[in-house]
Amino acid sequence: MTYDLIIIGGGPAGSAAAIYAARKRLKTLFITSEWGGQSVVSEQIFNWVGTPMISGNDLAKNFKTHVMANALPQDPNSTLEVKDGVKVTAITDVGLLENRINTTATPVTGNSLSVKIDGGGEFETKTILITTGSGRRKLVAKNADQLEHKGLTYCASCDGPLFSDMDVAVIGGGNAAFESAAQLMAYCKSVTIINRSEAFRADEITVEKVLKNPKITSLKNAESLEVKGDKFVEGLIYEDKITKVQRELKVSGIFVEIGQIPNTDFAKGLVPLDEIGRIKIDAWSQKTEFLGIWAAGDCTNVLYHQNNIAAGDAVRALEDIYLAIHTK
Repeated sequence: MTYDLIIIGGGPAGSAAAIYAARKRLKTLFITSEWGGQSVVSEQIFNWVGTPMISGNDLAKNFKTHVMANALPQDPNSTLEVKDGVKVTAITDVGLLENRINTTATPVTGNSLSVKIDGGGEFETKTILITTGSGRRKLVAKNADQLEHKGLTYCASCDGPLFSDMDVAVIGGGNAAFESAAQLMAYCKSVTIINRSEAFRADEITVEKVLKNPKITSLKNAESLEVKGDKFVEGLIYEDKITKVQRELKVSGIFVEIGQIPNTDFAKGLVPLDEIGRIKIDAWSQKTEFLGIWAAGDCTNVLYHQNNIAAGDAVRALEDIYLAIHTK
């Protein structure tokens, strides 16, 4: 059997796409190794539209419940199948098309793509939507793993409200670090940006604008060595890389913004990736440059990464996929 669509990934993007695919009666296979995406570890999420506050675990459960409500084997009208707890290992082109670069004149109905999963399963499909997200690059410092999600976090927009009127630190020197610092000023008493080198990687105009805020300061050439605290973050030990002097910064929260690692290894060599491994897409349609493959969410090279954005991008992709199958 050849599916109309295979969706890979069970976060907000993949879940939203699966629901829309089911409503549009596309013969769809939904594959995910786990539900929820990066936010599954967040104690409280305040920015999921329609829900004032929800835990990451509950959000993941809601995704699963909503998707599974559309995957009913006993319903003759159900077109959605779900395989969870498995990983996709490869995508291969088994069609006869030699040139798979996307063009508006090329139909996808003759496509034949193959998705392989661990354990040896293989499934053919006309189209694929990749929504596998990414993982945060972890802080390498003593005690960091012990205090993760106990004051050490990787999402300012998700967890910022938890640190109202507190002193916090942001580790990183790129645009994401400065944008997180700016977001945190809506809640926090002070923010210290800690950069391990002399030069920031963020745009000059962003650096200048953020550091104009008197409540935001920066430390350069500062190597994070140890996160202090027993049950919750109490401070950060860092070393001045020039003088080799170690100091402690008293903070109640640490936000790590040192990059993301896209979950796209299985797609390497097939769809074009950017310099850090994110899938390149056309932001108008979510298409990749490879005919029959779309992508949405944190695994793509879009500017902003949020749950709501990922879900919206996946819906846009699904609309385009439906039209590609039925009208183009």
